[in-house]
Amino acid sequence: MNQLVPLAGATEDSRCPQTVLTSDGGTLTAIDSASDISVRVTPASLYRYDSLDGAEKVQGVAALDADGLVLLDLPAEWYEPDLVEFARKAGIPLVDARSRSSARVRAVLAGRAPGWKRLRGLPPPSPAKWRKPVAICGGVIGMGLMVYLASLGMWGAWRAISSIGRFLLDVLEVKWLMVVFSPALLVLRPVFAKVRRWQARRGAILLSADGSAVKGNFSDKLEIFRGLGLVATLRIGASPGEAFGLHLYRYEDLTGLFILDRPCRPVYHLPGRWAPGDVHLFAERHNLFLAVHGVSREEYLNLTKAASDAMP
Repeated sequence: MNQLVPLAGATEDSRCPQTVLTSDGGTLTAIDSASDISVRVTPASLYRYDSLDGAEKVQGVAALDADGLVLLDLPAEWYEPDLVEFARKAGIPLVDARSRSSARVRAVLAGRAPGWKRLRGLPPPSPAKWRKPVAICGGVIGMGLMVYLASLGMWGAWRAISSIGRFLLDVLEVKWLMVVFSPALLVLRPVFAKVRRWQARRGAILLSADGSAVKGNFSDKLEIFRGLGLVATLRIGASPGEAFGLHLYRYEDLTGLFILDRPCRPVYHLPGRWAPGDVHLFAERHNLFLAVHGVSREEYLNLTKAASDAMP
């Protein structure tokens, strides 16, 4: 049986995915044991990548259709000799993109085929119901301890305790308890979330359903974030390569946002769900032209292949 399993996680120090890849002729079956999901695809090629996502290196293999769109993405480190042999037995060409620029790799991975899947092979985050009250209680206790030590003039002791505590939580992978040693998070997190929603209603920031964001700053630049991490900055302007407009698209079950320059070339691709009303407010506030419409497969292929960079 032609079978392949990952060697390690997609990023440094991440857990090894519980993914199993098998082939039957040119048809691949990927089984994600962690979430009990299996996917069958018949790709035209396998695309091995190694790129930067922000400051983090991400490895994996994607199954592409004949047009180069992603049918299946499998983030993980795969042992090269086994991967080469697996592809040979399956009769599927293997494209090694590890020497290509990270921007080009990200653009390829953002070009998704309808019905595409990404299998991480890791247990989905499912916080227990008791985590929130425990975290809140921990935050209150941490704040009380901080105030007590501060009243005794022992700020150095608190800094030492909080530093050791944060290190242990990171090692033990219970970062949700970080609020105990950084009690300000107890107040700042909900405030920060409300501020972001208020900014979105004013068109100052654009938020997607998956947590990525586009923000305009006072230097006529667009800043693109994944969570709280800045991943790209684009200047707003009319020169080639600068952000001049937005294109909110739909192609079958796929939606997303292209940032275009004045010649209408895509300089950044942000697949995902973006609220049309928020996009309109954002474009209006930052003097960007806006197009909102469905695209054909040919138009979608032209846009994804011409994109300079993307957030996969």
